[in-house]
Amino acid sequence: MCGIGGIVRFNNSKIDLQILTTLSDSLKLRGPDELGFLGWSQQTSVHISRSPEEVQNFPICLFHRRLSILDLSPAGWQPMGTPNGRYYIVFNGEIYNYLELQTQLKVLGHQFHSHSDTEVLLAAYAQWGVQAFTKLVGMFAFAILDTWEHTLLLARDYFGIKPLYYTYSHNGFTFASEIKTLLHLPEIKRHVNPQRLYDYLHSGLTDYGSETLFADIKQLPPSHFLRISLDKPQQPQIEQYWQLDLNQHTDITFPEATEHLRHLFLESVNLHLRSDVPVGAALSGGIDSSAIVMAMRYLQGSQLELHTFSYIASDPSLSEEQWVDIVVKAADAVGHKIQASSENLTSDLNRLIDLQDEPFGSTSIYAQYRVFQMAQGVGIKVMLDGQGADELLGGYRPYLAARLASLLRQGKWQSASQLLQRTANLPEISQKKMLLRAVGLLLPPSLQPSMRQLVKKDVKPSWLNSNWFTQNGLIPQLYPQKHNLEILRAELAQAVAETSLPMLLRYEDRNSMAHSIESRVPFLTPNLVNFIFSLPEEFIIASDGTSKAIFREAMRGIVPDPILDRKDKIGFATPEQRWLQDLRPWLEAVLNSDTANEIPALNIQKVREEFQSVVEGRSAFDFRVWRWINLIRWTERFNVTFEG
Repeated sequence: MCGIGGIVRFNNSKIDLQILTTLSDSLKLRGPDELGFLGWSQQTSVHISRSPEEVQNFPICLFHRRLSILDLSPAGWQPMGTPNGRYYIVFNGEIYNYLELQTQLKVLGHQFHSHSDTEVLLAAYAQWGVQAFTKLVGMFAFAILDTWEHTLLLARDYFGIKPLYYTYSHNGFTFASEIKTLLHLPEIKRHVNPQRLYDYLHSGLTDYGSETLFADIKQLPPSHFLRISLDKPQQPQIEQYWQLDLNQHTDITFPEATEHLRHLFLESVNLHLRSDVPVGAALSGGIDSSAIVMAMRYLQGSQLELHTFSYIASDPSLSEEQWVDIVVKAADAVGHKIQASSENLTSDLNRLIDLQDEPFGSTSIYAQYRVFQMAQGVGIKVMLDGQGADELLGGYRPYLAARLASLLRQGKWQSASQLLQRTANLPEISQKKMLLRAVGLLLPPSLQPSMRQLVKKDVKPSWLNSNWFTQNGLIPQLYPQKHNLEILRAELAQAVAETSLPMLLRYEDRNSMAHSIESRVPFLTPNLVNFIFSLPEEFIIASDGTSKAIFREAMRGIVPDPILDRKDKIGFATPEQRWLQDLRPWLEAVLNSDTANEIPALNIQKVREEFQSVVEGRSAFDFRVWRWINLIRWTERFNVTFEG
């Protein structure tokens, strides 16, 4: 795990040493172990050094900050080149199947001089070109310089586990692992992206697609690569190398599917355990993280010194300590627990906002931050985590409505009625809201505003300054109409690509990297994801509303039954409402600040009125409160502007 970046100057001008050093230093937390720089021009040979001073006179520069995980020797140092001097790489991530790829490449005549996955990745690209990407199992963001063809290629993994941002102008092209790095460029304006601002404030959405909350900064979308010519200025050419196949349906029985899913999951966890440093696991006590912990013990036996790290909520209704204890005992693990308070949050919030680069939707991200902080204190450098499982296996309550909508669209009225009845006793379920949401997923656009009113999801809430958004050309998005017969499958795919997973992966990347920890997510491999999406919907959500039905069955005999039989859903949940009361004076100060008054996208007086209504119990709490606070503090911390 590392931090990477690069600068290309089209006019052949030299790169400013101070800017280069500042950009590299901004990624130090991602790679505290080593640093390296590459300089090149088309008139000279490549120069690689640990000193930025030695590459400042070149118009093209790549830089790398290393967190050593595989091959801790100097042989794994980057930037790294091929023996013939054609290709050079800076790479952030891990290729878990690098040993298998190395074996294939040796047969084809390649020789290797390290035990690094970087060398294997570079050889794979030299051998297969962009066709190498679909052979990779891992998380990755990398740049490859081709000194023969005079091109620079950037690529990002299938699901966007590792970040990669860039900015382009007529003068040049710059990329980096984090937004904050690019903000150090003097030519970058910090103007907000209005559409992304609306998406965040209204729905809490960030991180999907190719745009960011900064208008001048783009991100390379997951499963895409970008190529840019170094001979002449032009817009980058972006292509997709992999796509989730929603039309594939596997004809398989439930027992057969259970067995194959078990095999794929254990195979993935086993690959994710490859490391030359200690490996731990984040443990919430839920099914996904518990399955990872128990699989680690199942695969590696007593030889593995297994450490788990858990956030324990102080609110008994949110605490999962009893479930955590069951798993720690069953896995014979060394369990570590941490709590967080509202006082901790206020002292750490500025750092959290600085680390994340863009606003976030709730304080649950803070619980995760504290877990990684605790793991760093114990000396763990690699953590396994269950991110992605809820999006793949229907783990969130709204997916019940999507399953109900599928049954209604398919005309399976009796099955739909049974599902509605059987979910009545599940925790946190309102049959009325479930039915309204299901109907909303089926309605044509012309009827969707009425449904929004019924579920109190106004497209233009009064606290938003609609005039400002209209002036910036926004058309509010309503319920997207689902044309698929299988609406649950479509909703899960959208969650993976847009509405949930992308921002969760950003939170996890920044929180882990802030503590120089590599976080790995075994649920997110192409084989595992494609297989799950090929299964019938009833394998995902059972007829009684049980989520993750097939995965629960696949883990029988590995994960304790009390965990697999859980009906509730908590995760790293923080006591948002209680913290709201505890922090009321501080929150009011933020809402009454000069910065708040200067944000034209908010109707700040309405925001204050709604806030008072929430804290006094006259209106229901939801995450819009934290989005307001985040936006104001983010605007202040990053000097964001709202007028072009």
